[in-house]
Amino acid sequence: MQITLDGYVSGLNDEADWLLSDDEEWAEHFKVIHSADTFLLGRKMYPLYSGYWQKVLRNPDSSPNELKFAKLADKSQHIVFTKGDFKPDWKNTRVAHDPSAEVSRLKKENGKNIIAWGGAHFASSLIELGLVDEYRFELNPTILAKGKNLFHNLKEQKKLTLIDSKPLKSGLIIVTYRPETARQKSQESIKNLQSEIH
Repeated sequence: MQITLDGYVSGLNDEADWLLSDDEEWAEHFKVIHSADTFLLGRKMYPLYSGYWQKVLRNPDSSPNELKFAKLADKSQHIVFTKGDFKPDWKNTRVAHDPSAEVSRLKKENGKNIIAWGGAHFASSLIELGLVDEYRFELNPTILAKGKNLFHNLKEQKKLTLIDSKPLKSGLIIVTYRPETARQKSQESIKNLQSEIH
C-alpha cells in the first residue's frame, strides 16, 4: 500500500494521481504477493478492484506488470466483507460478514499469508480489531492534506516495531512493521495477515 506522509491512501474521490509506480516497485510488490494465497477486501472497494483487474485480464495490451498481477489475482481466493447481501462478480470470490471470526479461522488453516487490500475504512477496522500481524507501507513523498486517511478511525494508540526498510529510486520507501503482540504470535501462527491496502 502506498501511503502519503500524512497518512492518506487516496483522495476524497479516490484520486490516485500521486501514486508512484515502476518496475522496481512492482518487483517488490510481487515478493509480497507470492507469499500470500488469500486477499481480503471491503465491499465498497471490491467493485472497483474486480472491475479493473478483470478488464486487465481481457486486454492483451495491458502492461506486463499489471497483467502478471491480474493473472495471479485470478487464481487467488478473495473474500469480501459486508454487513448485508452482496453478490461478487469474480469466480474466485466469496462473501463473509464477521472479520474477527473469519480472519481467526483463516489463520488456523494451512497455506500462505493473507493480504488485506482495503479500502481504507475496512483496513482501519482490521487494525482496530487487532487482526493485522504485519504492516507493509510504501511511503510516498507526498503530503495530500485531505482524502481518505488510513488511521482516522482508530480509537487507541498502536505501537509498532520496524522490521525492515528499503528506499526505492522513485522516492518511495518500503517499510515493514509489526505490533509487539503480533510479532510474538507470528512465531506460533501458520499464517499472518498483512496489511497491503490499495
